[in-house]
Amino acid sequence: MPARALIILHPGFEDIEAVSPIDLLTRAKVEVVAVALDDRRRVPSRSGLTVLATHALTELIDEPFDAVILPGGPGIMQIRRHPLICDLLRVQFAAGRLIACICAAPLLLLDAGLHTDLRYTCHPSVSNELDAALDAPVVRDGMILTARGAGTAIPFALELVSQLSDHSTAIAIAKSICWPDEL
Repeated sequence: MPARALIILHPGFEDIEAVSPIDLLTRAKVEVVAVALDDRRRVPSRSGLTVLATHALTELIDEPFDAVILPGGPGIMQIRRHPLICDLLRVQFAAGRLIACICAAPLLLLDAGLHTDLRYTCHPSVSNELDAALDAPVVRDGMILTARGAGTAIPFALELVSQLSDHSTAIAIAKSICWPDEL
């Protein structure tokens, strides 16, 4: 049975931070489910791209997923302390399942109380709140994966492929997209 990943699309999400994981995970045969925060399924990105979510978060809040992915972008500031997202992250963490946050999205790890004793990275614009952030493109600590921002979206997505599929699949996908770095 293929792995399942839930990606939360919020108004103002960073385009590449959502689309790269969706694309590369789909290539790896991972089932990716895109959810909106409400019944408005057409979710606008920070640059005006509209992505169609397949469900509202409330419809799937009780379903288990192998990974929960949260792209960053300026929209993160409007969803800080969102009770459904924070609860979902805590449940995912307690179950030992993967949580992946990129750019400003690690702020939700802080809001959910999951940042203590965690190695993570984040976008420099939010490092004042996440002052223990490492200066690294992608950081994995147990079942928490974080990345700095749009420029790290591909290595972030490839690490998701490694975690939800396997490393050889990630290498094959990296080669197929002409990714210049070794994994």
